[in-house]
Amino acid sequence: MLSISLLFPEYRSSAQQGQMSQKEIFMKISQSQHPQSKAAVRYNIDAKRMVTDINSNEVLARSREFIRTDSTYYVGWLYEGYYKYDHAADYLGFKNAIVPLEKALNLLEHDYKTALSTRTHDVIPFISAAPFQQDYQMIANYLWDSYNNTDQPQKAFALLRRTLKWNFQFDTYMDSYNLMAWTVHRNRFYQTTKYPFLRNSIDENEKLAYKYLDSQLKRIDRNRVLNEGLITPGILSQDKLRVYHYKSVLYSYNLDIDSAAYYYDLMRAAPNFSHNNFGTFRAICGDFRNAEAEYKLAAQTDNGDKHLKEFDYYQSILDIYKSQPKTGIVHLTDLIKAVGSTPGFGWYNIGLSRCLQYDGQILEAKRIINKAAEFKETHIGTSLGQTHYDFSIQLIKLRNIESEWEMQRFEHRNWWYNPVALTHMAGITADKYTQQFLIINQFVQNPERDKVIYKLFSTESTVSWDEIWYLLEDFTTQFFIDHFQKEIQTDKRKYIQKYFSYFVAKFKMKQGKYKEAAKIFDDMLASPTFDNGYEKLFVARIYEAKAQCAKELKNESLQLTWMNKLYAIYPQLVPFSGMQMPMHLHVAGSVDKEVVSHLKDCNINWDTKGGVPNVYITFSNVGKRKDIQYYVTDATGQVIVAKQSFAWQKPDDGAISLAYRIFNIGGKTPDKDQATVK
Repeated sequence: MLSISLLFPEYRSSAQQGQMSQKEIFMKISQSQHPQSKAAVRYNIDAKRMVTDINSNEVLARSREFIRTDSTYYVGWLYEGYYKYDHAADYLGFKNAIVPLEKALNLLEHDYKTALSTRTHDVIPFISAAPFQQDYQMIANYLWDSYNNTDQPQKAFALLRRTLKWNFQFDTYMDSYNLMAWTVHRNRFYQTTKYPFLRNSIDENEKLAYKYLDSQLKRIDRNRVLNEGLITPGILSQDKLRVYHYKSVLYSYNLDIDSAAYYYDLMRAAPNFSHNNFGTFRAICGDFRNAEAEYKLAAQTDNGDKHLKEFDYYQSILDIYKSQPKTGIVHLTDLIKAVGSTPGFGWYNIGLSRCLQYDGQILEAKRIINKAAEFKETHIGTSLGQTHYDFSIQLIKLRNIESEWEMQRFEHRNWWYNPVALTHMAGITADKYTQQFLIINQFVQNPERDKVIYKLFSTESTVSWDEIWYLLEDFTTQFFIDHFQKEIQTDKRKYIQKYFSYFVAKFKMKQGKYKEAAKIFDDMLASPTFDNGYEKLFVARIYEAKAQCAKELKNESLQLTWMNKLYAIYPQLVPFSGMQMPMHLHVAGSVDKEVVSHLKDCNINWDTKGGVPNVYITFSNVGKRKDIQYYVTDATGQVIVAKQSFAWQKPDDGAISLAYRIFNIGGKTPDKDQATVK
């Protein structure tokens, strides 16, 4: 960190000749800081410390040796605390790290007050005090992180105040004002009664966070007077970049798009530029293509720490937007196997359940989301917390229940005459009301709903815009029409305005105003702001809504047109749309009539022959194995579902599986080349 050429002159030539390392010079100069009665033994500990990498496997053994040698010297406790911190992967692990880290900090403060309080522009006293100031900040940083990871924000904030008390002239590891801003932002939806360091509303807390960042900028300017000539200019120039990082986080959350973009531009050349945060910023602006590019860069530069990789979670949502839920399923399944039960495991299971849901694999999606609900997630390396986690789980559970109900309608063409289906649907309906009650109670108590949910895209949103519709659809219709019409006029994100229009049109449909809704959808489809590769879900939902409008307006030919378009772009949505898909069936091979009969009992219109998708099925028997090969083309002959096969035993199970597979539900996972968006 310090420039060798500016070190104490007595050691300058030795450093330049490679005879002494910079650490050795630090150690030699800093001996004067040790209490006289402890100087010899602590010098020996320091010497062993210099040849022991804190990240090595022997660090725990060294910590025990140092504590046995001098239990009043902070270094042994620092080594033990760091080892436990570095190996922690859950609440208990970080809780265990807190004890030795607190011990180390207390001992350091007790014995080295002079070094910790040193502020100077002179080289010799600065170098003498610097190792202790750096150690203090390092210990405080690990301790602050451990407090956060054990849900103790009040202790975390108090620690930042405690660090500020020493008024270090250079913030090596602890930008206290920056971290105070982040701590306030992370807990912004709480009030003073819960955490005294907060204010009483989200807006007040966000203003407080901005003030702390401004205080950090002033602190940097004050310290620069002392640090110039001591610290290399390249290091000093990074001070303000760290403030800009947090400013970009706050401005992005508050949808001050121009200000956020300004600070991201200032940081673009920084070595630690957050591609993850910038990717999410591009996503909330509706620039999904560049968001994905940034997430890929974030994955390439990730340091591998045990924490939630937000870019992996949010990438899975982009896969859904691109009509590639199978790609998300493969990636998250592999990721979950790789990380095991470490921080992020629960979030990745939430993402996996969502991808399974959009791929129509509802029963598997239910299993996975229950897995996430039972996991005790530790929210590390993210401003997302337990409230976001619980909300995401409950909303996916609601979607799963609604999809189960639609499955009964799809699997039974005449479901209203089927006692088994009706009984099952009654039970599902009861489950839906229970789930709605749970999530609505959670939703109405969420102080962020205006900033996060109603905005559809937010840095702190952990669900897709499409899921938000299923949350809001049963609320007061006119309220949301008025709200989203206002957003169209006031929101500055040009690529997002069409999503507000979509919600207005959908609520118009809830009012029975199908012609008005259809006109809005037509205007949206004529918009030049679409990215056809990255907004397939959005376009598919418009096609689905247009088909529903045509159905209600008794226009069968127009309904067929929009159903064909929907099937071509996102076939997995069709079985859950409540509408019959017209298709033409071609059967060959050793035909099993029972399977075909059960297939025709599903809610598919097999009577239409022209201008509809063609389903090609071939039955084959090899010994005791019975296979069905299938593929589907659209009306123009373009393959929608690639040729593939599966084995079956019972005719009804085989037919139901086939009925879903011809809508690309389950089945073959696309190759990487197929998953590439053009």
